[in-house]
Amino acid sequence: MTRQRILITGASSGLGAAMAREFARLGRDLALCARRLEPLQALQTELQAAHGVRVVIAPLDVDDHDSVAPTVEQLAQALGGLDRIIVNAGIGGGRRIGTGHWALNKQTAITNYVSALVQCEAAVTYFRAQQHGHLVTVSSLSAKRGLGGHITNYAASKAALAALSEGIRADLMNTPIRVTTLFPGFIRTPLNEGLTHMPFAVDVTTGARALVRAIEREPAHASVPTWPWAPLGFLMQHLPLSWVSRLI
Repeated sequence: MTRQRILITGASSGLGAAMAREFARLGRDLALCARRLEPLQALQTELQAAHGVRVVIAPLDVDDHDSVAPTVEQLAQALGGLDRIIVNAGIGGGRRIGTGHWALNKQTAITNYVSALVQCEAAVTYFRAQQHGHLVTVSSLSAKRGLGGHITNYAASKAALAALSEGIRADLMNTPIRVTTLFPGFIRTPLNEGLTHMPFAVDVTTGARALVRAIEREPAHASVPTWPWAPLGFLMQHLPLSWVSRLI
């Protein structure tokens, strides 16, 4: 089944913009939203000129929870419906627990989990009404295990999102609505440009193509890119924590 009309949150840069480019290359119509309108406008012009697809845009701060569902409805009407919604918006900020950075860690938890919950609520409400659709959430390989250092809270927020996605999948198991959870490994984006330790990292274009290939298969979950992250994800869940901390 071709999911022709796709909404992507956090689409102004990084993985969101790169996935939009890849879906446009496949001829899909897009609804794109993000906090910053100017990059969205530039991306809209680029994709429509390069691929002749329909692209509608809207500003959206996913932390403004009351605006999420209305924006989804607005974009759905502008595009003539939605077949797939990708909950991609997130932030990578975080510091070691107990080192005086409560506000930053709190904001990371809100954006990566609570705001993702709000997006899932809007998406599933829309899909229930039309009785079909594909919800995609972008978690992280770091969600596979509790991790130390600056990534502790980020990993926990992405683990919460993965658990939420699985629960939604269980609830919708006997319906025409599909749910996919993505677990990306290290993909170089503006979100992580300050990191120096990124084993097996790939560039954003390569990473986005791998993500889109996985999304198109509509699996329950996928580690991306498959190599080496599928086997490493398995090892992360089963090796002693002292070993895992050396891998990531």
